Amino acid sequence: MYKISKIENSMIKLDIKTFKELGFTERYHLQEWIVKSPDCLGEELLIIQKEFSGFSDTNERLDLLALDKEGNLVIIENKLDDSGKDVTWQAIKYASYCSTFSKSDIERIYLEYTKDENYKEKLCDFFDVNNYDDIKIENQKQRIILVAANFRKEVTSAVLWLRNKDLDIKCFRVTPYEFNQEYFLSIEQIIPVKEIQDYMIEIARKEQEQNVINNFKKQTHIIRLKFWNKLLNKIKEENFKLFSNISPSKDSWISAGSGFGFCCYSFVFNKDCVKIELYIDSKDKDKNKAIFDQLKENEEALDNDFKDLKWERLENKRACRIKFEKEYDSYNEANWDEMIEFMIENMKKFENTMKGYIQKIKI
Repeated sequence: MYKISKIENSMIKLDIKTFKELGFTERYHLQEWIVKSPDCLGEELLIIQKEFSGFSDTNERLDLLALDKEGNLVIIENKLDDSGKDVTWQAIKYASYCSTFSKSDIERIYLEYTKDENYKEKLCDFFDVNNYDDIKIENQKQRIILVAANFRKEVTSAVLWLRNKDLDIKCFRVTPYEFNQEYFLSIEQIIPVKEIQDYMIEIARKEQEQNVINNFKKQTHIIRLKFWNKLLNKIKEENFKLFSNISPSKDSWISAGSGFGFCCYSFVFNKDCVKIELYIDSKDKDKNKAIFDQLKENEEALDNDFKDLKWERLENKRACRIKFEKEYDSYNEANWDEMIEFMIENMKKFENTMKGYIQKIKI
C-alpha cells in the first residue's frame, strides 16, 4: 500500500506490520472495528451479538453474530496474524449450533446485545420495512465469514471445497500498515475473489431463471400432449378422417394436409385461446401471397359461414394464414370438452367450406 503525496506528486510506501507488533488484539481491537463498521466486509450487516456463548451443552463462544439483508445468520470469526489450522472447523460448529435458532431466539439475542427496548425499530430500519411483522428472519441459510491477516493452506483448501458444496463461506485478509505513527488497515476479500463472486452470482441467477423456464416448458409439454391425446381420441370416435392419422405433439399445434401441397389445416392450442387455421407456406413468399390473395377474393362468401374469420397476409413473414379462434382458459382441463367440441365442429365446417376454393387455386 502506498500513500500519495499530491504536493510532491509521488507515492510513499507504507510499512506492513503485524497486529502483534502494533499491540492490537483480536477481541479489543479487530473485533470492535468490525462491530463499528460491519460494511467493511463488503455488504450491509447488522451485528446482533459478540462473544456469543448461548449454545446448549457447550461453553464455546463465537466472535460475532450478524444478520444479512436476506435474514440469514452470519457467523464472523476473527483471527489476527495467523488463521490457525482449525478455524474452518470451529466456524462450521458454530454455524451448526446457530441453525436451530428460531426468529424469536434471534430477536432475544439481539435484545440482549443492544439492551434497547426499541430494538424492533432498529430491525425495521435495517430490513427497510415499516411494519415489524413484515421482517423475514427465516434462518434458512447460515453463512460464515473468516477474517485474518494470513490464511493457512489447509484453511483455504477447506474453504474452497466447502464453497464448492454450496456453503456460503468467505475469507477476508486484513493487513495493518504504519506511517509516521498513523495506522491503516487494508481489508481484502480473497475467497471468493470479488469479481469472480459477482460473475458466479450472475451465472447462478441466469441458471435459476433458465431452470424456471425449462420447468415451465416441461409442464407445458405435458399439458399439450394430454390435450392432443384427448382431442385426437375424440376425432377417431367421430370418424373425422382429416386428422385420423395425426399423432399427439409437444408443440402448440398439429397439422393435416389439405390435398393441396402448399396449404395445411391446423389446430392451435394456446394458453388463452384455441384456433383452427389454414396455413399457407410454399417456401416462396411471393407464391404464398398470391395463393392468399386468390383465396381472399372469396372473403365475402366465407364470412357467411365464419363471421369472425381472420385473414392474416403477414406482410413481414414468408407464410400466410386464415384462422378462426375463440378465447379459453385453455390449461384448465375443466374447459377441454367444450374446447374440443368447438375445434372439431368448426374444423369440419372449415374444411368443407375451404376445399372448393383451394381446388381452384392457380399458381
